[in-house]
Amino acid sequence: MAAGAAENTAGGECRTKSILLVGVGGQGTILASKILSEGLVRKGYDVKMSEIHGMSQRGGSVTTHVRYGSKVASPVVPEGEADVLVAFEKVEAARWLKYLKKGGTLVVNNFEIYSLPVLTGAAEYPEGVIEKLKAEVPNTKSFNAGEIAESLGNIKAQNVVLLGALVKAMGLEDLDWHAVLAETVPPKLLELNIRAFEAGLAQ
Repeated sequence: MAAGAAENTAGGECRTKSILLVGVGGQGTILASKILSEGLVRKGYDVKMSEIHGMSQRGGSVTTHVRYGSKVASPVVPEGEADVLVAFEKVEAARWLKYLKKGGTLVVNNFEIYSLPVLTGAAEYPEGVIEKLKAEVPNTKSFNAGEIAESLGNIKAQNVVLLGALVKAMGLEDLDWHAVLAETVPPKLLELNIRAFEAGLAQ
């Protein structure tokens, strides 16, 4: 069983698992969370999802909490209790790292989106972000999902690349994710998203 897979307890129940997805408005964080939640429901879990749009239309932070198990009481992931933190942008990973539990998994997109202060020269984008994250979280999976998606034909598919990596980290590969994608993305984008998902699984 993968480190992040749901753990069975007496009576066939499994404890609640918590995932926090963080990114910047326009990166497709919420769509990835909805695809994930649909898949988990298909697998028979009780699933709770909560979205927080922090000025997402202006490039601000977007966070989505996804929790699943035999019975989930709250949709909100408490600080220090996320089994997996998925960051669509590397500074967002640093910003939300306090939510990751000790021994948890960090999946981080080695991708930069500059804030307005950085763009205007009022601030500098921090250096060495990935190195610092890896020093703090031994189980860090880092790759550039934007480059992978662009090589497949559309950088917007980076959210599904990250979804594939998350599914692998959680040990949920046995579900028919292609069928889930077929129900949640436009038909004309299905082939692209399947390839993006498989690329994420390969990370």
